[in-house]
Amino acid sequence: MSEQPSSPAVLERMIAIVGAANAVTDAEGIAPYLKESRGLYHGASPLVLLPASTDEVSSIMALASQTGTPIVPVGGRTGHVGGQVPREGSRDVLLSLARMNRIRDIDPLDNIIIADAGCILADIQKAAEAVNRLFPLSLGSEGSCRIGGNLATNAGGTAVLAYGNMRQLCLGLEVVLPTGEVWNGLRRLKKDNSGYDLRDLFIGAEGTLGIITGAVLKLFPRPLGHEVAFAGLASPEAALSLFEKASALCGPALTGFELMPRIGVDFTTRHISGVRDPLATRHDWYALIDISTSDSPESAASMMHAVLDAGHAAGLVENAVIAGSLAQQQGLWHMRESMSEAQKPEGGSIKHDVSVPVARIPAFMREAAEAVMETVPGARICAFGHLGDGNIHYNISQPVGADKAEFIARWREVNAVVHRIVLAHGGSISAEHGVGQLKRDELEATRPAIETELMRRIKAAFDPAGIMNPGKMVSPG
Repeated sequence: MSEQPSSPAVLERMIAIVGAANAVTDAEGIAPYLKESRGLYHGASPLVLLPASTDEVSSIMALASQTGTPIVPVGGRTGHVGGQVPREGSRDVLLSLARMNRIRDIDPLDNIIIADAGCILADIQKAAEAVNRLFPLSLGSEGSCRIGGNLATNAGGTAVLAYGNMRQLCLGLEVVLPTGEVWNGLRRLKKDNSGYDLRDLFIGAEGTLGIITGAVLKLFPRPLGHEVAFAGLASPEAALSLFEKASALCGPALTGFELMPRIGVDFTTRHISGVRDPLATRHDWYALIDISTSDSPESAASMMHAVLDAGHAAGLVENAVIAGSLAQQQGLWHMRESMSEAQKPEGGSIKHDVSVPVARIPAFMREAAEAVMETVPGARICAFGHLGDGNIHYNISQPVGADKAEFIARWREVNAVVHRIVLAHGGSISAEHGVGQLKRDELEATRPAIETELMRRIKAAFDPAGIMNPGKMVSPG
């Protein structure tokens, strides 16, 4: 290695690849890239590169490999685990794919769209809609998150129940390896058993094995019928029973089933503009039910009425409302998607993105609440999420009047309490937000040793120099 990693000479050579106009070198311009949305992580970097093509990414990585310069891939910067933040006190170079935002091809007959990794998720959705197709991934951050980041974290969102997460929504990838080599795996085949599935290695790898620069994504026919309802319930047990009935009555037409607590509704109606309580009466828990049908609006309406009627007859649904317009449907989903944001004005919030088997959600909720209240008396638990796929965002707001800094300082302690119960129920401490810096050490401490060792072997095979998003997901050992 003739040049020092991240030396001024190396940085100048990297800047020359993209052009000075597409490199950020001033402290003010770099600053937004050095922190994540929750403020848990702050890093350092001398340079942000914005390449416009896979060839430019390849040239950057080839130089990084030659010089040992660490590279941190950057998408929409919407992650919650510090995966997109450079290391503190480092000279990691940030590589943003924001300029690589071209839709390369769209084929409604094959039901695929091929896009640059820098495409914003909402733009993918709009491109699909323009050809009367649906790209079903939907996230609260869809107006700013990018497809490359969605793939790198194996994003889930609100429609996993019916369509799966990003791993199920992707057919092929284009990836630049740490050496600068390009793997063109942009296959549009639904059946391909020709060797190891390299695609699955890069999806969910959080940029630690290579940089995703393009993807073949699945499209679906747009539903003709769509209904959204909001139901008041007494408990998570009632929600689970209602979900069982909805699944039996609707099958694959049940596209969403979300669980929310009363405190979450209070937070959103108090702090989120335009949100109001959909029901005249207060309830301890709520279910947001989403049904989409391919044949007609009437079939979706019939299914929703059947679900609510069955819930009423079984004593599960205490009150309910069906959205009467697209605006009302969007309003109900806006309440759900704003629930985490609505906690910010309430002070410090300790977050968990966990999953447990669906049948065990009520027991997990009960046991976790007891343990958290014993650990932090007065804590306000706002646990909500995708009951249909077992993913719960177990967020805990500080007690009223507590010191925010003191509460946040107990993050790891409270995480350990909640995650112990998650693991006891056969769950995962990382459901859809990823591992990043936040959960790396805990993941290694709680997974079987052979899993951690296999991850290290994979990392070493693809990135022997350790330059790809260092410090994230897996430690060097």
